[in-house]
Amino acid sequence: MKNIYFLSDAHLGSLAIPHRRTQERRLVNFLDSIKHKAAAVYLLGDMFDFWHEYRTVVPKGYTRLLGKISELTDMGVEVHFFTGNHDLWVHDYFQKECGMTVHRDSLMVDLYGQLFYLAHGDGLGSSDRKFKFLRAMFHNKICRALFASLHPRWGMAFGLEWARRSRMKRPDGKEPDYMGEDKEELVVFAKDYLKTHPDVNFFLFGHRHIDLDLMLARNSRLVILGDWISRYTYAVFDGEHLFLEDYIEGESQP
Repeated sequence: MKNIYFLSDAHLGSLAIPHRRTQERRLVNFLDSIKHKAAAVYLLGDMFDFWHEYRTVVPKGYTRLLGKISELTDMGVEVHFFTGNHDLWVHDYFQKECGMTVHRDSLMVDLYGQLFYLAHGDGLGSSDRKFKFLRAMFHNKICRALFASLHPRWGMAFGLEWARRSRMKRPDGKEPDYMGEDKEELVVFAKDYLKTHPDVNFFLFGHRHIDLDLMLARNSRLVILGDWISRYTYAVFDGEHLFLEDYIEGESQP
Protein backbone atom coordinates (compact mmCIF):
# COMPACT_ATOMS: atom_id res chain seq x y z
CA MET A 1 0.00 0.00 0.00
CA LYS A 2 1.48 3.34 -1.06
CA ASN A 3 1.28 6.61 0.87
CA ILE A 4 -0.89 9.65 0.22
CA TYR A 5 0.70 13.06 0.76
CA PHE A 6 -0.83 16.46 1.50
CA LEU A 7 0.81 19.90 1.42
CA SER A 8 -0.09 23.52 0.73
CA ASP A 9 0.92 27.17 0.70
CA ALA A 10 4.24 27.35 -1.09
CA HIS A 11 3.34 30.75 -2.59
CA LEU A 12 5.91 30.23 -5.32
CA GLY A 13 6.91 33.41 -7.10
CA SER A 14 6.11 35.66 -4.14
CA LEU A 15 7.93 38.99 -4.31
CA ALA A 16 8.04 38.92 -0.50
CA ILE A 17 10.14 35.73 -0.39
CA PRO A 18 13.86 36.32 -1.01
CA HIS A 19 14.81 32.65 -1.56
CA ARG A 20 12.33 31.82 -4.33
CA ARG A 21 14.57 29.55 -6.43
CA THR A 22 15.84 27.62 -3.38
CA GLN A 23 12.27 27.26 -2.14
CA GLU A 24 11.09 25.77 -5.44
CA ARG A 25 14.04 23.39 -5.59
CA ARG A 26 13.32 22.15 -2.08
CA LEU A 27 9.72 21.40 -3.04
CA VAL A 28 10.88 19.60 -6.19
CA ASN A 29 13.41 17.58 -4.18
CA PHE A 30 10.65 16.55 -1.78
CA LEU A 31 8.39 15.39 -4.61
CA ASP A 32 11.30 13.48 -6.12
CA SER A 33 11.98 11.78 -2.78
CA ILE A 34 8.43 10.42 -2.53
CA LYS A 35 7.63 9.61 -6.15
CA HIS A 36 8.11 5.84 -5.72
CA LYS A 37 6.20 5.73 -2.42
CA ALA A 38 3.19 7.88 -3.38
CA ALA A 39 -0.19 6.75 -4.61
CA ALA A 40 -1.41 10.36 -4.65
CA VAL A 41 -0.32 13.89 -3.78
CA TYR A 42 -2.87 16.52 -2.77
CA LEU A 43 -1.78 20.16 -3.16
CA LEU A 44 -4.27 22.07 -1.02
CA GLY A 45 -4.02 25.55 -2.48
CA ASP A 46 -1.82 28.64 -2.75
CA MET A 47 1.03 26.72 -4.28
CA PHE A 48 1.60 29.88 -6.31
CA ASP A 49 1.49 33.39 -4.89
CA PHE A 50 -0.37 34.51 -7.99
CA TRP A 51 -1.43 32.48 -10.99
CA HIS A 52 -3.51 33.86 -13.82
CA GLU A 53 -3.83 31.59 -16.80
CA TYR A 54 -4.69 33.32 -20.06
CA ARG A 55 -6.17 31.49 -23.02
CA THR A 56 -2.81 31.04 -24.76
CA VAL A 57 -0.37 32.31 -22.10
CA VAL A 58 0.66 30.88 -18.72
CA PRO A 59 2.88 32.55 -16.08
CA LYS A 60 6.63 32.51 -16.58
CA GLY A 61 8.70 30.16 -14.42
CA TYR A 62 7.91 27.16 -12.21
CA THR A 63 9.35 24.80 -14.84
CA ARG A 64 11.11 22.63 -12.26
CA LEU A 65 7.93 22.09 -10.24
CA LEU A 66 5.61 21.56 -13.19
CA GLY A 67 8.13 19.22 -14.81
CA LYS A 68 8.41 17.13 -11.63
CA ILE A 69 4.61 16.98 -11.26
CA SER A 70 4.36 15.84 -14.89
CA GLU A 71 6.91 13.12 -14.14
CA LEU A 72 4.80 11.92 -11.20
CA THR A 73 1.58 11.82 -13.18
CA ASP A 74 3.35 10.02 -16.05
CA MET A 75 4.37 7.39 -13.47
CA GLY A 76 0.73 6.93 -12.46
CA VAL A 77 0.81 9.02 -9.27
CA GLU A 78 -2.39 11.03 -8.84
CA VAL A 79 -1.72 14.73 -8.30
CA HIS A 80 -4.66 16.84 -7.14
CA PHE A 81 -4.47 20.63 -7.25
CA PHE A 82 -6.88 22.68 -5.13
CA THR A 83 -7.25 26.33 -6.04
CA GLY A 84 -6.50 28.71 -3.17
CA ASN A 85 -7.24 32.38 -2.77
CA HIS A 86 -3.95 33.26 -4.51
CA ASP A 87 -4.00 30.83 -7.44
CA LEU A 88 -7.65 30.34 -8.32
CA TRP A 89 -7.42 31.65 -11.91
CA VAL A 90 -6.62 28.34 -13.57
CA HIS A 91 -8.26 26.86 -16.64
CA ASP A 92 -7.09 23.64 -18.28
CA TYR A 93 -3.29 23.94 -18.47
CA PHE A 94 -2.62 21.87 -15.36
CA GLN A 95 -4.90 19.09 -16.53
CA LYS A 96 -3.78 18.94 -20.17
CA GLU A 97 -0.05 19.60 -19.78
CA CYS A 98 0.73 18.23 -16.32
CA GLY A 99 -1.93 15.57 -15.78
CA MET A 100 -3.22 17.09 -12.55
CA THR A 101 -6.82 16.94 -11.35
CA VAL A 102 -8.02 20.43 -10.43
CA HIS A 103 -10.53 21.01 -7.62
CA ARG A 104 -12.19 24.41 -7.28
CA ASP A 105 -14.22 23.53 -4.19
CA SER A 106 -13.80 21.44 -1.07
CA LEU A 107 -13.73 17.68 -1.56
CA MET A 108 -15.04 14.79 0.51
CA VAL A 109 -13.14 11.65 -0.45
CA ASP A 110 -12.69 8.11 0.85
CA LEU A 111 -9.01 7.19 1.09
CA TYR A 112 -8.21 3.65 2.17
CA GLY A 113 -11.53 3.43 4.00
CA GLN A 114 -11.18 6.74 5.87
CA LEU A 115 -13.31 9.79 5.05
CA PHE A 116 -11.35 12.98 4.37
CA TYR A 117 -12.69 16.53 4.05
CA LEU A 118 -10.13 18.46 2.00
CA ALA A 119 -10.08 22.18 1.20
CA HIS A 120 -7.72 25.10 0.98
CA GLY A 121 -9.74 26.71 3.76
CA ASP A 122 -10.23 30.31 2.64
CA GLY A 123 -13.71 31.55 3.50
CA LEU A 124 -14.66 28.55 5.63
CA GLY A 125 -16.11 29.81 8.89
CA SER A 126 -14.98 33.37 8.12
CA SER A 127 -16.98 36.35 9.36
CA ASP A 128 -14.67 38.92 7.72
CA ARG A 129 -16.91 40.90 5.37
CA LYS A 130 -14.02 42.50 3.48
CA PHE A 131 -12.44 39.12 2.81
CA LYS A 132 -15.79 37.67 1.70
CA PHE A 133 -16.33 40.61 -0.66
CA LEU A 134 -12.87 40.21 -2.23
CA ARG A 135 -13.31 36.46 -2.51
CA ALA A 136 -16.67 36.89 -4.27
CA MET A 137 -15.12 39.47 -6.63
CA PHE A 138 -12.19 37.20 -7.48
CA HIS A 139 -14.57 34.33 -8.27
CA ASN A 140 -16.97 36.51 -10.29
CA LYS A 141 -16.97 35.56 -13.99
CA ILE A 142 -17.34 39.16 -15.19
CA CYS A 143 -14.48 40.39 -13.00
CA ARG A 144 -12.31 37.54 -14.17
CA ALA A 145 -13.08 38.29 -17.81
CA LEU A 146 -12.24 41.97 -17.33
CA PHE A 147 -8.92 41.12 -15.67
CA ALA A 148 -8.10 38.67 -18.46
CA SER A 149 -8.43 41.54 -20.95
CA LEU A 150 -5.28 43.10 -19.46
CA HIS A 151 -1.99 42.34 -21.17
CA PRO A 152 -0.20 39.55 -19.21
CA ARG A 153 2.75 41.87 -18.60
CA TRP A 154 0.53 44.18 -16.57
CA GLY A 155 -1.86 41.58 -15.20
CA MET A 156 0.86 39.39 -13.69
CA ALA A 157 2.79 42.39 -12.32
CA PHE A 158 -0.36 43.73 -10.70
CA GLY A 159 -1.29 40.37 -9.15
CA LEU A 160 2.17 39.67 -7.73
CA GLU A 161 2.47 43.18 -6.30
CA TRP A 162 -1.03 42.93 -4.75
CA ALA A 163 -0.01 39.65 -3.10
CA ARG A 164 3.27 41.14 -1.86
CA ARG A 165 1.56 44.17 -0.30
CA SER A 166 -1.05 41.94 1.33
CA ARG A 167 1.65 39.79 2.93
CA MET A 168 3.79 42.70 4.09
CA LYS A 169 0.85 44.27 5.94
CA ARG A 170 1.33 41.54 8.57
CA PRO A 171 4.14 41.69 11.13
CA ASP A 172 7.23 40.13 9.51
CA GLY A 173 4.96 39.04 6.65
CA LYS A 174 3.69 36.09 8.72
CA GLU A 175 0.26 34.80 9.66
CA PRO A 176 -0.90 35.16 13.29
CA ASP A 177 0.00 32.31 15.62
CA TYR A 178 -2.61 29.73 16.65
CA MET A 179 -5.48 31.60 18.30
CA GLY A 180 -7.21 28.77 20.16
CA GLU A 181 -10.11 26.46 19.34
CA ASP A 182 -12.79 29.09 19.86
CA LYS A 183 -11.15 31.68 17.57
CA GLU A 184 -9.59 29.63 14.81
CA GLU A 185 -12.15 29.83 12.00
CA LEU A 186 -11.18 26.49 10.45
CA VAL A 187 -11.51 24.73 13.80
CA VAL A 188 -14.90 26.32 14.41
CA PHE A 189 -16.01 25.34 10.90
CA ALA A 190 -14.88 21.73 11.32
CA LYS A 191 -16.62 21.37 14.68
CA ASP A 192 -19.86 22.72 13.25
CA TYR A 193 -19.59 20.53 10.16
CA LEU A 194 -18.95 17.48 12.31
CA LYS A 195 -22.34 17.94 14.00
CA THR A 196 -24.13 17.03 10.76
CA HIS A 197 -21.38 14.82 9.26
CA PRO A 198 -20.06 12.77 12.21
CA ASP A 199 -18.46 10.20 9.89
CA VAL A 200 -15.64 12.51 8.75
CA ASN A 201 -12.34 11.08 10.02
CA PHE A 202 -9.96 13.82 8.89
CA PHE A 203 -10.27 17.51 8.04
CA LEU A 204 -7.21 18.78 6.17
CA PHE A 205 -6.75 22.47 5.38
CA GLY A 206 -4.10 24.90 4.23
CA HIS A 207 -4.44 28.70 4.17
CA ARG A 208 -3.47 29.52 7.77
CA HIS A 209 0.29 28.80 7.53
CA ILE A 210 0.31 27.10 10.93
CA ASP A 211 0.94 23.40 11.54
CA LEU A 212 -1.85 22.09 13.76
CA ASP A 213 -2.93 18.56 14.62
CA LEU A 214 -6.08 18.58 16.75
CA MET A 215 -8.45 15.85 17.88
CA LEU A 216 -12.04 16.98 17.40
CA ALA A 217 -13.72 13.76 18.49
CA ARG A 218 -12.76 10.19 19.21
CA ASN A 219 -12.58 9.33 15.49
CA SER A 220 -12.05 12.76 13.96
CA ARG A 221 -8.93 14.92 13.59
CA LEU A 222 -8.21 18.31 12.08
CA VAL A 223 -4.84 19.05 10.47
CA ILE A 224 -3.68 22.43 9.19
CA LEU A 225 -0.72 21.81 6.95
CA GLY A 226 1.62 24.71 7.70
CA ASP A 227 3.45 26.07 4.66
CA TRP A 228 6.40 25.65 2.28
CA ILE A 229 7.86 29.09 2.95
CA SER A 230 9.55 28.54 6.31
CA ARG A 231 7.96 25.44 7.87
CA TYR A 232 8.19 22.87 5.05
CA THR A 233 5.52 20.68 6.60
CA TYR A 234 3.30 18.05 5.05
CA ALA A 235 0.94 15.27 6.06
CA VAL A 236 1.27 11.65 5.01
CA PHE A 237 -1.36 8.92 5.27
CA ASP A 238 -0.18 5.31 5.08
CA GLY A 239 -3.65 3.77 5.01
CA GLU A 240 -3.90 3.46 8.79
CA HIS A 241 -2.23 6.48 10.36
CA LEU A 242 -1.89 10.16 9.45
CA PHE A 243 1.32 11.95 10.38
CA LEU A 244 2.22 15.65 10.22
CA GLU A 245 5.91 15.79 9.26
CA ASP A 246 8.73 18.27 8.59
CA TYR A 247 10.73 17.96 5.40
CA ILE A 248 14.49 18.09 5.98
CA GLU A 249 16.55 17.70 2.84
CA GLY A 250 18.82 14.69 2.83
CA GLU A 251 16.70 12.68 5.26
CA SER A 252 14.70 9.64 4.24
CA GLN A 253 11.01 10.50 3.93
CA PRO A 254 8.10 8.31 5.14
